[in-house]
Amino acid sequence: MFTTLLSKRAPAYADVPEEKWNDWRWQLSHRLNTVEEIEKVFLLTESEKNALNSSGLFRVDITPYFISLIDADDAEDPIRKQVIPTAAEMVPFTSMMEDSLAEDRHSPVPGLVHRYPDRVLMLVTTQCASYCRYCTRSRIVGDPSATFSRHEFEMQIEYLKRTPQVRDVLLSGGDPLVLAPKILEEILTRLREIPHIEIVRIGSRVPVFMPMRITQELCDMLGRFHPLWLNIHVNHPNEITQELADACDRMSRAGIPLGNQSVLLAGINDCVHIQRELVQKLTRIRVRPYYLYQCDLVEGAGHFRTPVAKGIEIMEGLRGHTSGYAVPQFIVDAPGGGGKIPVMPNYLLSMSDHKVIVRNYEGYVTTYEEPTEYKAHDPKTCKYCQSKRMEPGQTGLTGLLDGDEMFIKPSGFDEIHDRNGIQHRLKDSKKWQPLGIGAGDAVHHDEA
Repeated sequence: MFTTLLSKRAPAYADVPEEKWNDWRWQLSHRLNTVEEIEKVFLLTESEKNALNSSGLFRVDITPYFISLIDADDAEDPIRKQVIPTAAEMVPFTSMMEDSLAEDRHSPVPGLVHRYPDRVLMLVTTQCASYCRYCTRSRIVGDPSATFSRHEFEMQIEYLKRTPQVRDVLLSGGDPLVLAPKILEEILTRLREIPHIEIVRIGSRVPVFMPMRITQELCDMLGRFHPLWLNIHVNHPNEITQELADACDRMSRAGIPLGNQSVLLAGINDCVHIQRELVQKLTRIRVRPYYLYQCDLVEGAGHFRTPVAKGIEIMEGLRGHTSGYAVPQFIVDAPGGGGKIPVMPNYLLSMSDHKVIVRNYEGYVTTYEEPTEYKAHDPKTCKYCQSKRMEPGQTGLTGLLDGDEMFIKPSGFDEIHDRNGIQHRLKDSKKWQPLGIGAGDAVHHDEA
């Protein structure tokens, strides 16, 4: 194991016995959320005090373990900024939204988001060990009155049972690992009883906020539900401690593949050197960087946002400068429900009918000669393609490339171009029906 990592405990907790400190239930029951409690650990700025004393603020709770990672003498500490609110949270900004990803729009039953054809997001709780100030789901997360009932859980299970195209379920919330062990085990058991669900994933920041929760008992329980994957959420190298490394080691030894999702945050990790150190430290504890998210347009997060160009700059400084499996995808989660869109520097510079021009991370430019003879794959004669047809209406550009569709129209396209005209002798829809597309009928799908 990588052994040069540090363990930290704030002086305020020096007298707490090891047995209590390493008890995740003690950590939960001793979270800090007021000016008075936090100032026993370090002094707050006026901006932080004003925010903590304001009404209507997104919930604050910080585990003793995680607050101990903050440099008490640094008001700009990158961990501090993630969990201690400031007055900047109360400043509105252009395009901010309550549900910026339109998750509730893609929710067939409460707590289930079915945005992509073969996978769903299953929200199982609204509670977390600590609360990130840029939380995408701050509209419900942290609110005990918004948590999901037993009846809603049964609705989620019933929807999954009757939706055979779903093969992948991501458990999130809130944080699934704050649930009582028996409840989490029941959820996993119920999912594993559904034959067409192949993969279960868990998204959790508990290993980072409260690594003592990752007990051997928990790992043994999770290991009974393979294939099971888990993504943690580390934004800065300072969050990678010996305790986190040990927790990840226990999960890895239980056969759980680990990934990491970060959020690009101004003043915290918007630096290529910080990001390179982060991804390299993650791979050293056997956690593969998965996504680097552009900060969402969520209320209270305006001061964390960076230009998208900053993310592309960071990707430029990762690709080629470190191992390929240490390079995450930079993702813009499209406002309005468009889903995750990968964005990267442009490595393809030009192309012709017989060659492409590409460049590498150093600026080295070269050509790649295309084959002079290539028999294109024909999806219409491919038995595998025919047996694995995609969900109608969500084939997107693949449907155009496969020849199932010839165009995708914006919503209202036909109505606009009809100009409120009449149906006359020259109007015949067969005139603009593409030959050889689909089953003979004009095929297109309107965009929402």
